[in-house]
Amino acid sequence: MSTATGTRPPAAGDELVVHHQAAEPLLSTRRRLAGAAGLVVAGLVCILVFGLDANPGDASFQVALAGFGPKIPNVQLPGRPACFVLGALVIVLALLHAARGFSRRSMRWVIATAIACFAVSFLCWAATGTPGNPFTLLGLLQTTIAASSVPLVLGALGGIMCERSGVINVAIEGQLLVGAFMGAMVATMANNVAGTLAAAAAGGVLGALLAVFAVKYAVNQVVLGVVLNVLALGLTNFGYNALLQQNSSGLNNPAVLNPIKVPGLSQIPILGPVLFDQNWLVYLTYALIVAVHVWLFRTRWGLRTRAVGEHPRAADTVGINVARMRYRNVIIGGMIAGIGGAYLTIGYAGAFSGNISSGKGFIALAAVIFGRWSPLGAVGAALLFAFADGLQILLPIAGTPTNIPSAFWSMLPYVATVFAVAGLVGKVQAPAADGEPYVKS
Repeated sequence: MSTATGTRPPAAGDELVVHHQAAEPLLSTRRRLAGAAGLVVAGLVCILVFGLDANPGDASFQVALAGFGPKIPNVQLPGRPACFVLGALVIVLALLHAARGFSRRSMRWVIATAIACFAVSFLCWAATGTPGNPFTLLGLLQTTIAASSVPLVLGALGGIMCERSGVINVAIEGQLLVGAFMGAMVATMANNVAGTLAAAAAGGVLGALLAVFAVKYAVNQVVLGVVLNVLALGLTNFGYNALLQQNSSGLNNPAVLNPIKVPGLSQIPILGPVLFDQNWLVYLTYALIVAVHVWLFRTRWGLRTRAVGEHPRAADTVGINVARMRYRNVIIGGMIAGIGGAYLTIGYAGAFSGNISSGKGFIALAAVIFGRWSPLGAVGAALLFAFADGLQILLPIAGTPTNIPSAFWSMLPYVATVFAVAGLVGKVQAPAADGEPYVKS
């Protein structure tokens, strides 16, 4: 029955719909000028560093591999002029932003354009260091997908599962580590499918510990995540020294997954061999990206998850069990991250080594923030960081105009992460109840 105002009070079992305001105000003057200054610095780097240091001549890029679709000629760009033009474009965007300001929504496109200009300038600079030997873009993309992206993407998806339900997951690094350890050991003793399942179970166990202490005992979730990371690092290092190193052939020698070509799709020019000539864990990652996105925005479970992450008390009043939803989502998120850990060993490296994740869990957490707690946004951010990781693998081999120590390239993905999150993200809005324990009154 309607009330006098035409509305009715919520009844038990009613779904809680979370509405978001569509207002897009301009950035404040201080933030506008700070963002413009950052863009100016990026533009000047393109001009003064990449442009002036580039070798004379053209930068040549190979965009296709022999035997995959029609033959595509190499792309030639004038190295120095391209860096100058792209740097000038970034500076023009900075001046426009300083003069009139862009809305938050428009600023995303400005940042994306600046990143693209910076990346192309960097590649033009690097490619002029190898005259007569074109820089293989497909090799870079394949390295991005095969070597770097899967742990970051799966770690980010696991983090979104947790944080959308209101639990901060700083323990992604530990979940990757235990997944890598169990994946390598069980895959060696049994097979790769069993190793993947064991890795998912190990990540789920660490997720369960996170859920119990965060939900039931209301422990500070950031401190708890750090403790779980230290626990995972200690346990895996102990297991590696006590077990795997002592019997590497019987416990730490999994068969690396072979690529599986998808008929038809693998022959698509340029992207075919990059996306559809991978092992089955990569294809599982594609499926999980779609599944998490659909689950979060197209199902009742996803609606309830967003409700308990935004307004747990209101969700409780309409009959949603807040604690149960958080337990389930945190454990499932840990399992997804554990699969990402399995990829480190049975999908790529072929063996477990101490601290094999090397901070990828923290980069995945940064991708969650950079992607604004959206599955597709986090995947895009993870691919950006994976691209930087792929560069640090290939550039020392390809050669560059300036002889740069290999240690500099090793820190490239972490520097990209810091600049992206600290300098480009700005103020973002996490789920309202993220990190806040809910005590039922």
